[in-house]
Amino acid sequence: MSQTSLAEDTSTPRVTDAHGVSRKRWWILGIIGIAQLMVVLDATIVNIALPSAQQDLGFTDGNRQWIVTAYALAFASLLLLGGRIADLFGRKPAFLVGVAGFAGASVLGGASTSFGMLVTARALQGVFGALLAPAALSLLNTTFTDAKERAKAFSVYGAIAGAGGAVGLLLGGVLTDALDWRWTLYVNVVFAVAAFIGGWLLLGNHRDAAGAKLDLPGTLLVSAGLFSLVYGFSNAETHDWSSPQTWGFLAAGAVLLSAFAWWQTRAKHPLLPMRVLLDRDRAASFVAVLITGAGMFGVFLFLTYYLQLNLGFSPTKTGVAFLPMVAAMMVMAQVSTTVLVPRIGPKIVIPAGFAIAAVGMAWLTGIGLDAGFATHVLPQLILIGAGLGVVMPPAMALATSGIAPEDAGVASATVNTMQQVGGSIGTALLNTLAASAATSYLAGRNPADKLTQAQATIESYTTAFWWSAGFFAAGAVIAFLLYRRGAGQQDPDAAPVVHM
Repeated sequence: MSQTSLAEDTSTPRVTDAHGVSRKRWWILGIIGIAQLMVVLDATIVNIALPSAQQDLGFTDGNRQWIVTAYALAFASLLLLGGRIADLFGRKPAFLVGVAGFAGASVLGGASTSFGMLVTARALQGVFGALLAPAALSLLNTTFTDAKERAKAFSVYGAIAGAGGAVGLLLGGVLTDALDWRWTLYVNVVFAVAAFIGGWLLLGNHRDAAGAKLDLPGTLLVSAGLFSLVYGFSNAETHDWSSPQTWGFLAAGAVLLSAFAWWQTRAKHPLLPMRVLLDRDRAASFVAVLITGAGMFGVFLFLTYYLQLNLGFSPTKTGVAFLPMVAAMMVMAQVSTTVLVPRIGPKIVIPAGFAIAAVGMAWLTGIGLDAGFATHVLPQLILIGAGLGVVMPPAMALATSGIAPEDAGVASATVNTMQQVGGSIGTALLNTLAASAATSYLAGRNPADKLTQAQATIESYTTAFWWSAGFFAAGAVIAFLLYRRGAGQQDPDAAPVVHM
């Protein structure tokens, strides 16, 4: 890379060993992991507390979804901008501003005295999360360049990204039961303080894309397009698919994103250079993350309903029930990234992980009114966790492997965008399909009968699980077709230069 494309913060000394890699890299991984956990668990931790918050602040069932949607809209629509800001102005300031802003928005949310104040706080969390998440992932990408160490680091990061939702359910349940719903927001301050102090002390600042300029037309097009896409799918949960508020925003999102793709081929300083997307393995990894995000909500969302409403689990017990899945995911994250992918390659490993998760989801459709957790839920959860652990961490690592340093932030943002958009699509589709299944079951039956109502909810859950299994099965086929043959080893010549 030419010297003109580098702009280094000389006020922070480099701390490198003989190979130019930070000696404090494992501490940096810990700091990045804390920040990533804060962002990921916030997508689910508030869900557990929603009934308590609704009772306290007095908002309606119709408005309840905006507590979740406000965060998703801001986060998804601004991720690419956040990633490019990290490339242009430095990953350290982007990381620190993101952490501090996220903590401030969390305090505002915890102190909310009205519905509007809480929604505003959640949107602000999304804004700062969109700056923090890509900065964290790009820092990980540029800190670990040795292939074996990079695999270990991404196995940890990928496990956090995949298991954070379940951890959020557990932590949300404990805090809501033991303290108050407001602590599901206040707890972010604890994570933020640790991440901010560690980031301030350990990180150096480097701007690999300092010579470039921000692509304003591209930023407006992609932000508006992603906003419309996520908003349209969110509306599908409360409106019919034939509603203009659903298909209208989806159509607008498709048009805006198409215009964005066209503009990126002509812009002098593109927000998302096409070279980031055109690598075959990277594109396959983006699709894998998208499908994983869509399918995972079938586990977290509907199984949470089943455990609490049908099996009578408390919020805390529900969170604990997901821990075996998290454990399986973390174990297989290590195995897949450090052993399987380097030896066998992603073309076999990632489709196999999708297939395992699909079998687990299909097996989970055997739940019923008289089912037990130990026999009808636990083995399936472990299998699903193992499958997702084989898919998510390697896909995230390969999505940013060998990326040019000046594109690290925007490539990392694309990974987060795929996961967020996948989650939005999955939530909307599965909610709609589940509701339709319940309605179909009740047709011709007595809806006032409690047993009939309970069985209708089972039909809705199993329908969602079948569709999630279908998502994962499709992921297995697509991943097998897209990934190249051979072991998934990072090209040492393409490894990012590290400036810590």
